[in-house]
Amino acid sequence: VGKKVQAIYLWWHKPVVDKELLQSLPNLKVIANSGVGMDHLDLKLVASFGVKMANAPRAVSSATADTGMALLLASARRLVEVHHIAISPSMEYCEADILGVRVAGATLGIIGMGSIGYKIALRAKAFEMNILYHNRTRRKVQEEQVVGATYCKKIDSLLQQADFVMLVVSLTPQTHKLIGKRELELMKPTATLINISRGAVVDQEALVAALQAGVIRAAALDVTSPEPLPRLDHPLLKLKNVIVTPHLGIKTDKACYMITEEAVENILAALSGLPLPSEVLPS
Repeated sequence: VGKKVQAIYLWWHKPVVDKELLQSLPNLKVIANSGVGMDHLDLKLVASFGVKMANAPRAVSSATADTGMALLLASARRLVEVHHIAISPSMEYCEADILGVRVAGATLGIIGMGSIGYKIALRAKAFEMNILYHNRTRRKVQEEQVVGATYCKKIDSLLQQADFVMLVVSLTPQTHKLIGKRELELMKPTATLINISRGAVVDQEALVAALQAGVIRAAALDVTSPEPLPRLDHPLLKLKNVIVTPHLGIKTDKACYMITEEAVENILAALSGLPLPSEVLPS
């Protein structure tokens, strides 16, 4: 049926789009992705076959921002740890051993202030947080004022000041291992790293070492490299100061429905020869 296929809807990176698949689909016009990140696609290869590409930015931003704030709050109040204490048969603990950290008045550093990052800032403002952000381009002054955000031109300045650092960037050659040993050592020893972007944005070995040595307080990770982590022996899964979730980002019933609607909208536009609402071009 290869000659009949004109569109592909990628759900969770499947099917794998490689040269062999593209050669087998001579009438393919568009690939619509179920999410924002496109790092699983060779954009230049796809474009070389005359195939258009689209993602789903409108559908995912709110759900992903919710996930980021949920991880921040869960780590701050050590919810996973205290859940296990609460359901243990003995229920013996010292209250001083389960103290969390205050969120209101704390400083959140957002690395990546696109649509998701901005919605995180809106949520953080409601929690009375001070907001710093680092982005390739600065937001408009009016947008900064709405959320009370301060722009950090250099990432180092943000890392040195933030109590919580949240990663909301796309995975590119420039952001691969953006946070490594040097960056972790710039952070406060009381700081928490939250990653809702891609696992490879963080040097995972450096992160494990930093968490074990107390270089930073904690980490909350919705993404890892690889996904899932090897469950039996990966050190991240043995640390009490780490929360790992299985890439929950967009996974709500409403968001998944909206993603499909957005993908269909892009596919129908491509098949009708119209501009794609969410077209992604190779860089």
